[in-house]
Amino acid sequence: MAHQQDQPQAQLRQVRNYRPRRNVLEELDDTDLIKRYRLDREGIEFVTDMLRGALESATSRSMAISPELKVIITLRYLATGKMQQCSGDDLGLSQPSISRVIKQTVEALASPAITTRIIKFPRARIDIQRTQNEFMQIANFPGVVGIVDGTHIRIVAPTEYEEEYVNRKHYHSINTQIVFDANYKILDVVANWPGSTHDARILRHSGLLRLFETNMVPAGCHLLGDSAYPCKRWLLTPYLRPLAGAQEAYNRAHKRTPCVVERGIGQLKRRFHVLHGEVRVSPQKTCKIILACAVLYNICKDRHIHIPEEDLLDENAAEDVEDRGRNEDAPAGVPEDGLRFRDHFVNLHFAVED
Repeated sequence: MAHQQDQPQAQLRQVRNYRPRRNVLEELDDTDLIKRYRLDREGIEFVTDMLRGALESATSRSMAISPELKVIITLRYLATGKMQQCSGDDLGLSQPSISRVIKQTVEALASPAITTRIIKFPRARIDIQRTQNEFMQIANFPGVVGIVDGTHIRIVAPTEYEEEYVNRKHYHSINTQIVFDANYKILDVVANWPGSTHDARILRHSGLLRLFETNMVPAGCHLLGDSAYPCKRWLLTPYLRPLAGAQEAYNRAHKRTPCVVERGIGQLKRRFHVLHGEVRVSPQKTCKIILACAVLYNICKDRHIHIPEEDLLDENAAEDVEDRGRNEDAPAGVPEDGLRFRDHFVNLHFAVED
């Protein structure tokens, strides 16, 4: 008899109580959606449709987490950098479920199929000419197709190879190479090197170098970079000790143009605050988070979604110098060919008339 009395209680314990899930796409207007999730309704739907195949649950159970909810939860985390904010939004999921959802969605966003679709370097002649014209409007610097720089994303101290992630500012980071166009759109990003790695080494092993060295980008196209990079025919750096006249004019134009990359990095970090503080996951997961944010950032640019009003004052602000982690111990072996080409380029385009 006792066994028969316990049976209903056992059955009762097997019933799971699901928390109600908010439908923020119906509850919030575009202003509030952008404030909380960095995308408007159509933008969230665009990202969801793009990732749907990777996010749809294999199970057919009634309470399976929808791709829309997975995207919304991940956007909230990337916008704030705080996983607790996701559960605080009353989206109806436990903390372990939220962690799994974020991992799955970030991996989908950072997949090669998505990154190569959203982050693209201009290769068509018409796109290159448009980019060069837009840069020309900034400081009359001809032939520029992008600005390259490195930025450090702060991370919690990793459990393995900890010393490799300590940068010259003495904190743990991922050194991320990034290229912007004149409209602050990301053209290329490399996020897989520990903070102690020199900018020049990251460039040397990047697809960006192969793109230029194998002539996949036409001759006459240049990147601009700071003195942490070697001077090349396709990568122009400033003179460390410019002579009066053409070299000083070149340096002035060079200094004005790379402000684009500093402001672009500032916009990226302020739009997705997870990159502005310390990312508290493993370096491997952090690299995927960086790529996911870069993809979403470009989607915001393509869809003309402005940064939330409370961050508007910071949108065009240059990135803090402390965060840039510029290396002063650049390799001494700069190819003479690059230096000679720079002299020729300066005399051709920046000669000062008497």
